[in-house]
Amino acid sequence: MRAPARFTIFFFILLPSAFILPPVAYQVIARKYRPQRFADVVGQEHVTQTLSNAISQKRIAHAYLFCGPRGTGKTTIARIFAKCLNCTDGPKVEFDESDPRCSEITEGRAMDVLEIDGASNNGVEQVRELRETVKYAPASSKFKIYIIDEVHMLSVAAFNALLKTLEEPPEHVKFMFATTDPEKVLPTILSRCQRFDLRRIPVSLITEHLSLIAGKENIEIEPDALLAIARGADGGMRDAESALDQLISFCGTKIVENDVLSMFGLTARSQVAALAGSLLRGEAENALNELNQLSKHGKDLGRLLGDLLGHFRNLLIFAVSKGDTKLLEVSENEAASLKEQSSLATEESLTRVMEVFTDAEGRLRDSASKKIFVEVTLLKAIQARNAVSLDAVLNQLQTLRDGGAGSGGTSPAKPVATAPAPDPVRAAAPMRKEVSPAPPAPVATPAPAKAVAGPITDLQTLWQAVLEAVGRAKPFLRESLIQAHPVSLEKGVFTIGFDPEFAEQLDMANHASTHTLLQTKLAELGHHGTQVKLIKAEAPRGWSPVADLAAAPAAQLPATAPTAPAATRPAAAAVSPAPKKETLVPQKLNAEDFKNDPLIMKALEIFKGQIIEVRS
Repeated sequence: MRAPARFTIFFFILLPSAFILPPVAYQVIARKYRPQRFADVVGQEHVTQTLSNAISQKRIAHAYLFCGPRGTGKTTIARIFAKCLNCTDGPKVEFDESDPRCSEITEGRAMDVLEIDGASNNGVEQVRELRETVKYAPASSKFKIYIIDEVHMLSVAAFNALLKTLEEPPEHVKFMFATTDPEKVLPTILSRCQRFDLRRIPVSLITEHLSLIAGKENIEIEPDALLAIARGADGGMRDAESALDQLISFCGTKIVENDVLSMFGLTARSQVAALAGSLLRGEAENALNELNQLSKHGKDLGRLLGDLLGHFRNLLIFAVSKGDTKLLEVSENEAASLKEQSSLATEESLTRVMEVFTDAEGRLRDSASKKIFVEVTLLKAIQARNAVSLDAVLNQLQTLRDGGAGSGGTSPAKPVATAPAPDPVRAAAPMRKEVSPAPPAPVATPAPAKAVAGPITDLQTLWQAVLEAVGRAKPFLRESLIQAHPVSLEKGVFTIGFDPEFAEQLDMANHASTHTLLQTKLAELGHHGTQVKLIKAEAPRGWSPVADLAAAPAAQLPATAPTAPAATRPAAAAVSPAPKKETLVPQKLNAEDFKNDPLIMKALEIFKGQIIEVRS
């Protein structure tokens, strides 16, 4: 028996095309909230106001160049300007957004407003085509407008081909260029354009604009999260809007600060302030632990260095301005942190720390291990904060030396040879006091100086007097001049020579400040208007800086002093070089005694240095 046949019935249902819904195209925030008129542009009032006035006064140029960082509104301003020029009954600033001509420009389908990408149309052939098309009148608008983005990408030949057209275009043609690198644009092009430099948008304006967008999108976002987005955008509104768009996809309708920090590898302001506090207090272990925690959580170490540099910049400005926060973009919590940390360091130490971070920021990208590099940078910053300036070290050394001289004068039993000075010059002054037959008197030295009649004419005597005067003003400079010798004093010029052996001392001393100080001291000694000349010259035979310095006080004695009765010269006898003894000139320098000298050991401790060579 045959099985019954089976039939399969297919039903086809035809739906009207009206019931098929087109796919909904999502528009990103940066495009959805793109400014459509000059009043909507944020942070570029100096550009929009100038263009508005140019339209009102009918002073419209034929070429404009908009420069600035990415995402600050260069192409947007060019489009708005094109709307103002080609709108119905234009040019005018306030146009109707529903105007068909303006809508065509907004949607990018206007035949008379051509947007050209300079990166992909950078050859001579494309520019030649442009030169041919500018001859034709606009199709429906008043002007034919060429907007060339990234114009610096044009080749030199393309720029040269554009020169003549750009200088004398037809009346119906306007050029608008946009670039992020105006230095690459030929000067001949720049001179034919009105240039507008767009600025980075302040953090406060970015935060305010993002808050407005979040309200329209029904997004709940913390103020600290908005601030973190604005900081990460680095002055670019488009970057900030793109970040907000990404965060909405990641977090939904509620965004907190930790979401922003974790997504973009940013560091919280409180963490940056805590790390800076550890550096200022010299807590190296805490600083390294905090850095380790930040690194484990995926923080961008390059951006961390930038944040630290910005924090110390705010701290320096806070200290210099005596607590004025008008120059700073900080919150109330950050201002309180700056106030607390401002007492932990001086302006000089903050400057040294900033120099460390500035140097590290440029070298980080070339480092193989970024974490180790940042750790070393933090330790260097602590050392820079605790470092002592060279002037302070010199003053401290001078204080130590003065104290040693005073104690030597009160204990004549102390042997001179047991504690040699860093060099024979420094040892001369205290040794004279030890062999002086009379106790030191406060009025002994200045008393003879009052009897000096007229300027000193003897070269050796004048030079030693100048050295003594310079030593009182700048001890360090005296050490550079001590190996020099006087050469001549003729026609108002005092020539000072340096033996070729001490040529490096000549290089250290031969600059304007040294000349000014020497001229001042010569004027004080009676040689007014005398100029100073430093040269390389061999020292005369038998010349010794030690012997000359030992005789330095004689420069202040009058020429008639030796003829006075002995009973009337008790003070002069205390400083007179007449009773010279063999102990005045030290013998050959002992290297071991020099290294063990308390003053030298203290200097090495302060400078954290070491002795390489001891030379007599």
